[in-house]
Amino acid sequence: MTAVLVVLAGALGAVARFAVDSAVTRRWPTTISWATVGINVSGSFLLGVVAGAVALHSAPDAWQTVVGTGFCGGYTTFGTAMVQAVRLTRSTRIGAAAIGILLTLGASIAACAAGFVVAAQF
Repeated sequence: MTAVLVVLAGALGAVARFAVDSAVTRRWPTTISWATVGINVSGSFLLGVVAGAVALHSAPDAWQTVVGTGFCGGYTTFGTAMVQAVRLTRSTRIGAAAIGILLTLGASIAACAAGFVVAAQF
């Protein structure tokens, strides 16, 4: 049953990513994909909340499997962030590529930690 829930959560995460990416990209087309950054940061925050709930409050391990692996795995898109960075680098926009990578990684790590701290408060 857990495997089925992971698959369904992953599909839901992928659809959510597509919807968010489409909406943000349509409104704010820029060199750096703010949609990708926002998706990765928000997904990392959610993963931190779930990890904190499981680690600190005895939430079921299945939450981490279904939400963390399933939904967040389908929602976040670090591979896309790296492909975008390669494309920017190939088009000699190395500064934009570096900003995108550093912002995505740094903000995602901070968001995950912040999510863990939020979970610790409850």
